[in-house]
Amino acid sequence: MIELEIVPDHESASTRVAGWIVEQVRRKSASVLGLATGGTPERAYELLVEKVQAGHLSFSDVTTFNLDEYVGLSPEHPQSYHAYMRSRLFDPAGFNLEQTHLPDGMAADLQEAGQQYEALIAASGGIDLQLLGLGANGHIGFNEPGATEASRTRVVDLAGETIDANARFFASAEEVPRLALTMGIATILEARAIVLIATGESKAEAVERAVRGPVTPDMPASFLQRHPHVTFVVDEAAASLLKQRA
Repeated sequence: MIELEIVPDHESASTRVAGWIVEQVRRKSASVLGLATGGTPERAYELLVEKVQAGHLSFSDVTTFNLDEYVGLSPEHPQSYHAYMRSRLFDPAGFNLEQTHLPDGMAADLQEAGQQYEALIAASGGIDLQLLGLGANGHIGFNEPGATEASRTRVVDLAGETIDANARFFASAEEVPRLALTMGIATILEARAIVLIATGESKAEAVERAVRGPVTPDMPASFLQRHPHVTFVVDEAAASLLKQRA
């Protein structure tokens, strides 16, 4: 069952999602957070940084696991998700970097790296709160259409639409990596609570299919219907088809 929170705009959605994370960390200072990258969560991260810098929050005891990383980009590459997280959240919000984790897209054995990532999550006690974005094709993490409910952290081929969507972060679409190491659907579903943020009209079809459509590998986010504690925070534009077809 997916709970819906429909808010006016991206700023409102970001404020609400940041609030979820603040509440989680205040309730349990040593929380284990699952984190996402991309354009959508950036404002929420800015709001968290503001909280920390104002002295209202500390992430010093928090452990984090990111959903994914490109294969072949070093952590120092400006478009790697390691770099994204350090610049937008980890460094300015004072995280203990030894307690922040991302998949190793430079590993010599990527299958082994995926298995090690799963073991590390398990050893941490599991993820308390998982933050997700939503691809226009319904992907969560880099679980593209066709991903199965049993999938674990593994190497995946990025869909053409995902490569096109991420090209804005690179000099050209040709520079976007074609492979990624991503948490699987099963990994995501093991989080104790999940909050997904989706904003903008381009996400409306994916939101509607994820919430109301059949649970199918063709729409990976639809598997979230099977989780007991999932909330979608969406703005009016992303909720537009839900309202039209109500």
